[in-house]
Amino acid sequence: MRAASPAPEVAPPPAAPRRKARWLPALSLVVGGVFLFPVAYLLWEAIFLGSEFWATLSSGDTLRPLANSLLIASTTAAACAVLGTSLAWLVARSTMPGRAMWRLLLPLPLVIPSFVGATAILVAFGPGGLVPFFPRLDGFWGAFVVLTMLSYPYVYLPVLARLRATPASLEEASRLLGVGTWRTQIGIVLPQLRSAIAAGTLLVFLYGLSDFGAVSLMRFDTITRAIFSSRLFDRTASLTLGLVLALLALGVAAVDRAVPRRPHHGAIGRTPARYSLGTGSILAVGLATTTVGLALVAPIGVFVAWVVRGSSTVGVGYSGLGDDLGFLLSPLVNSAVAAVVAAAVAAIVVLPVAFATVRRRRVAAGFASTVVTSTFALPGLVVALAIVFWAVRAPAPMAFLYQSFPLLILAYVLHFGAQTLQASETAIGAVPARYDEAARMLGAGGGKRFLTVDLPLMAPGLLAGAGLVLLSTLKELPATLLLAPIGFDTLATRIWAAAEDGFFAEVGITSLVLILLSGALTWSFVLRPELER
Repeated sequence: MRAASPAPEVAPPPAAPRRKARWLPALSLVVGGVFLFPVAYLLWEAIFLGSEFWATLSSGDTLRPLANSLLIASTTAAACAVLGTSLAWLVARSTMPGRAMWRLLLPLPLVIPSFVGATAILVAFGPGGLVPFFPRLDGFWGAFVVLTMLSYPYVYLPVLARLRATPASLEEASRLLGVGTWRTQIGIVLPQLRSAIAAGTLLVFLYGLSDFGAVSLMRFDTITRAIFSSRLFDRTASLTLGLVLALLALGVAAVDRAVPRRPHHGAIGRTPARYSLGTGSILAVGLATTTVGLALVAPIGVFVAWVVRGSSTVGVGYSGLGDDLGFLLSPLVNSAVAAVVAAAVAAIVVLPVAFATVRRRRVAAGFASTVVTSTFALPGLVVALAIVFWAVRAPAPMAFLYQSFPLLILAYVLHFGAQTLQASETAIGAVPARYDEAARMLGAGGGKRFLTVDLPLMAPGLLAGAGLVLLSTLKELPATLLLAPIGFDTLATRIWAAAEDGFFAEVGITSLVLILLSGALTWSFVLRPELER
């Protein structure tokens, strides 16, 4: 019997010609130019300072705060690298009791802003404090303790993720060759953690370099404190210091980007082994307990004690339990509105850059993405300073922008936009190209494809990135102090003002509210995704 001849192949209908959005790279360049504005403006102003710039740069009033900033940033980064890596290894690879509990508790200090932690530690210890027999912490050591205790999660989280993804085969081969446990960890595991440790340590260094709240409250003379104190009466000094801090932060970020990263492959096969600590379990639990106690329990305990004990300033602000909490309504609403608006604007503004980077891969898009990412390294104080100086000298039709809500949102977006850019690029890259092609073959235009295909699939990633911006905005202090409209109090500025006035019951209740909000957001956008991996 003769075999049936195969049916002729039917060619698919010709697809409509794909139109590339030629305006997308151009729009990306515009966005990149806006993000480049703070540094460009400071450079432009420095040119006109001439000899004054160099005289200010070489003076002791500049070099001393700069040296102090480098000191606190480098020592904090080194301490966090050791502490964060050690805690991550104990949770991921040891038999330390209560690993599941420590895995949840150890990242939680992220919810406490540095100025909030500094306020608690500064006032709680020493004569007249809640713990009078303990010496008062201030100056360098006070700032070092606060920044280390609140920043180590930036190292702990990436190292923990890398440890969980490290293949067990290399360690098993090392042990089969008779290599001891510690030599295996140092010679095999540690090299695989270098990139994660370096990334987290860099974040801590930049955080320490840009911190304003903790160093100001601890009276440690860093470059951020000098900028803030000279902004009104010495424009030359503040401009010079701001430019130095900006170039230093961008230089550190550029060096990090230039360092080649070792490719990392996910774990295959068996789960990495856990190592018995024996009697060392007591030391491990002690380290974790001390860290969580100092970084999380102690500040919260101080705030609760202030609220319960009340304040001697009865009738001024919040005096303690039983007082009306209505004074928190306005700062709470202002914080929420500013954070939500900043998150939404940041997500919308950087979306063209993310789209052009992932879908078009043009030089313009790559440049814009690099600018947005690098601007994240700029301290918020520098971003706000550039905007303030521009607004003060703005032409008459734009003079009303000074200390206005739009400029405050602009500062938030410029400073935190990189957080939503990275999440947006990941979300766009995860959308299968075949979906877009199928919609195009059915005749859907670019706008319709974006609204009906791309956007629903990208929405979770976009919301996650916007949530990180919302969290950061909620805790931001220096830009809010410089740019907030008159009478526009946020939770952060309310805490700052109450601490300066000595209204500690008010500091306590406001800090607890801020920590509660930050904790909910941190759980939603940082901890829950990590725990679900």
